[in-house]
Amino acid sequence: MASIGVKVIRGLFGAAERIAPRVGGKAAFELFCRTPNPRRLSDGERRAVNRAAEFMEGARHHRLVLGRRCVMVHEFRPRGGRDNAGTVLVLHGWRSRTEYMKALIEAYRDAGYRVMSLDLPGHGGSAGRRLNLASAVTAVHSVGEWFGPFAAVVGHSFGGAVAVNAVAGSVVGVPPLAASKLVLIAAPSSLPVLFENFGHILKLGPRVRLALAEEVRRIAGRPLDEFVGSRQLAETPVPTLVLHAPDDREVPADHARLFATAGDHVRLRWAPGLGHRRILSDPAIVKDALGFVAHQTQLH
Repeated sequence: MASIGVKVIRGLFGAAERIAPRVGGKAAFELFCRTPNPRRLSDGERRAVNRAAEFMEGARHHRLVLGRRCVMVHEFRPRGGRDNAGTVLVLHGWRSRTEYMKALIEAYRDAGYRVMSLDLPGHGGSAGRRLNLASAVTAVHSVGEWFGPFAAVVGHSFGGAVAVNAVAGSVVGVPPLAASKLVLIAAPSSLPVLFENFGHILKLGPRVRLALAEEVRRIAGRPLDEFVGSRQLAETPVPTLVLHAPDDREVPADHARLFATAGDHVRLRWAPGLGHRRILSDPAIVKDALGFVAHQTQLH
């Protein structure tokens, strides 16, 4: 059953459908881009952040200025004096932050990689309460200018979608990111599907949906229906590993199947029983994510 707040919002968008669909489309886009307050953590989130405190203290922290906002980039140097095998960029998902990527970051450090982990706008140590694909790709491009090129970009959830779009150069005016490989973990492959689901939840009418799609074109420079990961990877044949749990309730398995249709350069490995977040710390998944970047070993 929908909450009272959702019912009120649906009513307002219903009125906008009849009276001012363009205003409704802009309002829907802003609502879609609104991020949770990073200071209001759940008990579980707070425990995760506290457990990673020592890990974060060992990083170098860089604050990059993007217009009127700043984003935080955390640099983790290779461990044990090992030679630098290259640089890996790690991107977390929506309502997440660098601390949740700890297991992956440590694996790459142990293998001799320097790891740069970006807190996306509106998350972790980065400023703001707003995030969309264009602002995320712009932030990633800035990280690439300072710390790239990258041996790989590893993205979880929304961070995986950002990785694909950054490497594909899908946002007009933002050059493609230089990266040799991609690792996509529980990542959505279709922005149109995400907006369709969003519109269904809020019961948006066809005129407001059309105006919402126009906002995407205005911000990113391309029509909404062009932001499909399989098409982007087909046109940008970077070796890619897709890791996904069939039981993922946040990003359904169909997104992984869609990525896998992009071509022979995309490899799909299923991770049954690991859901959307447990997959990040599973030892076998971490091993495969590392092995694909380091050696492209045969996946089990």
